[in-house]
Amino acid sequence: MGATATGKSLHFCSSQDPLSFLSLTKTKSKAETLNLNFRFSKPPLTPNSRRLRLSIRASSPSSTALNDPPLPSLTNSDLQLRVRILSESLPYIQKFRGKTIVVKYGGAAMKSAELKASVVRDLVLLSCVGLRPVLVHGGGPEINVLLNQLNIPAQFRDGLRVTDARTMEVVSMVLVGKVNKDLVSRINYAGATAVGLSGMDGRLLVARPSPNAAQLGFVGEVARVDPTVLQTIVDNGSIPVIASVAADEYGQPYNINADTVAGEVAAALGAEKLILLTDVAGILRNREDPGSLVKEIDIKGVKKMIEEGKVGGGMIPKVNCCIRSLAQGVTTASIIDGRVEHSLLHEIMTDEGAGTMITG
Repeated sequence: MGATATGKSLHFCSSQDPLSFLSLTKTKSKAETLNLNFRFSKPPLTPNSRRLRLSIRASSPSSTALNDPPLPSLTNSDLQLRVRILSESLPYIQKFRGKTIVVKYGGAAMKSAELKASVVRDLVLLSCVGLRPVLVHGGGPEINVLLNQLNIPAQFRDGLRVTDARTMEVVSMVLVGKVNKDLVSRINYAGATAVGLSGMDGRLLVARPSPNAAQLGFVGEVARVDPTVLQTIVDNGSIPVIASVAADEYGQPYNINADTVAGEVAAALGAEKLILLTDVAGILRNREDPGSLVKEIDIKGVKKMIEEGKVGGGMIPKVNCCIRSLAQGVTTASIIDGRVEHSLLHEIMTDEGAGTMITG
């Protein structure tokens, strides 16, 4: 990675990756307050070069065209801290460069405009420095809103949505037609190239009914994954965005848990990391004590915690999803706090991480 300076701009570029070109530009607004905005532009392509430029520039406080919150003013100490963090991230960029990272996005991170913008910026930044992110999403809150508008009651059993035919139609409309396209638009606006998919596209996923389908309706499991379409997208430098809806061999759509989809996709792609964004800090030794976070644990240790009742409720399916993906070749799986801005970068670019990492 090399650097050049021109005026008040600092440019970073890598000769090994034609997509990683980083430009940091410092200016002041009329009000003498300094804000940082991410602005991506693609310079004209030559036959032997293809570069994606990231410009972080100052502007007056304003929201983006996609209603992202305005970025805060920064002091000189804030700027120095950011430069130091950028410098210290180099070993992690080198470690994960060219590796596939599958991220499951949901929960609080989908409800807050600030957290949504944070996740999108993190994904685009990871892509720009050479990682290969894949995003899998649910959309429970959005589904509930439309069900309420249509006077269709939302029902849950053991944490899973009871999905009759009418509800399945709403789930497909919201996840595939609304949430997926909103995320694709945001990632594209931030400067990367996103491609929206559901499990039905390119025969990515084949579903089968859940064992308790009689009680849950059209709630499914992943029967097979064909990652061919994903590999083409990722190899092209784009970010796949996958809605957790798939059809069985007869074309019947099913609602599938997004954690499950993320874990199976990670295994099929041979991902380096699976990351589940959740509404909790991670796995706690004492569920009543937020300070008892387990930073790192292996499969044997986390299974013991389940047996001892220290891991329970909605955390069990998430842990089992991680265990299954690790058993199929994923290197590490992490359950992190999606309520914290930039927790994704924190998990990948620091030793501390942002939650619990499970190893094989």
